[in-house]
Amino acid sequence: MDLDEFARTSAPERDGNEFRKENNRLLGVPLDGTVTVKAGSMVAYTGDVTFTGKASAEGGVTGFLKDAVSSEGTPVMEAEGSGYLYVAEQSKKVRILDLDAGESISVSGNDVLAFESSVDYEIDTIGSVSEAAAGGLTNVYLTGPGQVAISTHGDPVVLEPPVFTDPDATVAWSSDLSPSVSINKTFEFGQTSGESIQMEFTGSEGFVVVQPHEE
Repeated sequence: MDLDEFARTSAPERDGNEFRKENNRLLGVPLDGTVTVKAGSMVAYTGDVTFTGKASAEGGVTGFLKDAVSSEGTPVMEAEGSGYLYVAEQSKKVRILDLDAGESISVSGNDVLAFESSVDYEIDTIGSVSEAAAGGLTNVYLTGPGQVAISTHGDPVVLEPPVFTDPDATVAWSSDLSPSVSINKTFEFGQTSGESIQMEFTGSEGFVVVQPHEE
């Protein structure tokens, strides 16, 4: 195709004021106020937009652990202004979730891409302090109302508990689940299995989202 046709067919649609997928790997955010996005995820914007880095949502031991074990001193940033924002991360696929008022979901800190200012969030650690330090297991607890965008390597699958998962492949889980972390030190033929840390989800309700990739 020629350049004019390419520009015309590739131009994004900007109708409405909700998150939209420009394609499977690029999120479009109409901006009139503020939105929280993953630090460093901006790829382009139009209009008048400023970006402010934000430290972890919680201080104390939790904030210290997040900075120390995940090297994410500023995991999210706030975009403020009026315009249109494009965000993406490492060509990961984008998924948009709509949370009702009071509805919550836990998402791995690696996989949170953006969420509206109306969404409350807390950054937390999974399991005991020693387990979190060993695995760097941090998650973001998001509560609606509002839209949330997550990113995944490939197409995720949704599983029902009880189930064990690899923390590096675990993307999100419903708020009614409280995973525990176990350390398996079993040796196979003199070498570790590579699956020493596992997340266990129990119960008869809820869901767990995993991706075909280990972060």
